[in-house]
Amino acid sequence: MTSPAPHIICFANEKGGTGKSTTAVHVAVALSTMGYRVAAIDLDHRQRTLVRYLENREASVKRLGQSLPLPRYRVYEDTNAEDFMRVLEEFGADADFVIIDTPGRDDPVTRVAVTRANTLVTPINDSFIDLDLIGQVDPETFKVRRPSFYAELIWEARKVRAKTDGVTVDWVVLRNRLQHVGARNMTRVANAMEELARRVGFRIIPGLSERVIYRELFPAGLTLLDLGAIEGAGMSHISARQELREMISALGITDGVPVPAAAADAVPA
Repeated sequence: MTSPAPHIICFANEKGGTGKSTTAVHVAVALSTMGYRVAAIDLDHRQRTLVRYLENREASVKRLGQSLPLPRYRVYEDTNAEDFMRVLEEFGADADFVIIDTPGRDDPVTRVAVTRANTLVTPINDSFIDLDLIGQVDPETFKVRRPSFYAELIWEARKVRAKTDGVTVDWVVLRNRLQHVGARNMTRVANAMEELARRVGFRIIPGLSERVIYRELFPAGLTLLDLGAIEGAGMSHISARQELREMISALGITDGVPVPAAAADAVPA
């Protein structure tokens, strides 16, 4: 009997500095912690942030002598879209979820990854600079003038997927780093984003706040779900962990995806 196809989650944004790779790693580790089989593919063969994070995590497992959930991972270094489809199928075999982290630029392989996703996650910082990626806003009224080229690109990719195999790509815009934005500007950004969501067809959920914690965890490859391995973990770590759990819940990616029977007893509360 063949295994069901994995749920593919693609993290894509043509702008850098939005917390895309950090979010992708935390989602991959969170799903692994829940008992799911996770495969992670890094398409950014220059920066390799996702893979570097997981390599650091693997090194910490050896150094600390602790068993930490670790997705299998690899970098895809080619630009051949057809070959990527083969790698995606082979590397994702027997996985419940495949996490794909893409580079912060337009890329032919990224376009293919977007069309294969079940869930497309676009993290953005809560500012008009980042909002411009998906829609142009009037400078006086702050009303949306038109969707951007990127939004139109995603719209077309979703139409192609629907026509090809009837799958609806769930596009999620993740609002990262909310706390450093002034209340008035935050409201304007939120209003413009909600208007765009209705016009273009994406969901909006809160992401990860701007916290030094995330940058500090990278060298050891740890996440906020590894509190037992984090030296000096305090209330700020606990608050950030709750933030992560709420984000995973809002993504809705585990709905209808049962935990493998072999791992069910090990799933933490």
